[in-house]
Amino acid sequence: MEISVGHTPDSDDAFMFYGMFTGKVPSPDFKVNHVIEDIEKLNRKAINPQLDVTAVSVHACAYIPGYTILRSGGSFGINYGPIVTAGKQMTIEELKKCKIAIPGKMTSAFLLLQLMIGKFDYVEMNFSDVPEAVKNGKVDAGLVIHETQLSYEQEGNVKILDVGEWWDKTTNGLPVPLGINVMKTNLGMDTIHKFDKYLQASIEYGLANFDSALEYAMQYSRGKPRDLIEKFVKMYVNKVTVNMGDPGEESIKKLFEMAKEKNLVPNFELSIAIK
Repeated sequence: MEISVGHTPDSDDAFMFYGMFTGKVPSPDFKVNHVIEDIEKLNRKAINPQLDVTAVSVHACAYIPGYTILRSGGSFGINYGPIVTAGKQMTIEELKKCKIAIPGKMTSAFLLLQLMIGKFDYVEMNFSDVPEAVKNGKVDAGLVIHETQLSYEQEGNVKILDVGEWWDKTTNGLPVPLGINVMKTNLGMDTIHKFDKYLQASIEYGLANFDSALEYAMQYSRGKPRDLIEKFVKMYVNKVTVNMGDPGEESIKKLFEMAKEKNLVPNFELSIAIK
């Protein structure tokens, strides 16, 4: 079966798909054509389903009823996650009055920050442009995702708050639900389950062949040094990535429970692949 698979131009996604896309983990069931797009573009593509399988922000699941969440390939923070940076230190009360750059309205980072500090004034931009916009004063603060969570000091900014730490304390240690992979529900649960296992095998292959998988992932390093990319990959390709298990599933449900209480997402039903 030929299927389209979307992932982001990020090193952690590339690491996960290394085995699959290089043919080192073959499948008798699937021939994969991969599409690479920024996460917010993939989120928007999923509203009118264009790809059979795609990476999306967890937040996007509120708007893409035609997809089922896979149990493998998720990006979950373990007491860490998106951060907010600025040119100077400020309190949360001061931050609430600021214009904050966000990496997209459908990103999980945006939803999590709303849950943390309430609604705020924001401007959307590509995530990679956020640090420079903060440094140059185009915005008062920036909501930072991906590897720029680790490089803000080199970019001349300071960390104001850590959304992942807040989530960890608020939920008594649930992993931070950020990104997941989804598959078109109309392909059937048997096909979804088979692909889920195929993706899991690819992730496990990457972890078992870490150096070669990291070398493959470095093509999406965006000029960041290898040691920083290695740290980033180890943060977001973890045991919950291999299989979300009960903690990952619970964290996704908790995110939407909290968001519905504050009317930040519409009412909808989650569809998660079988265990």
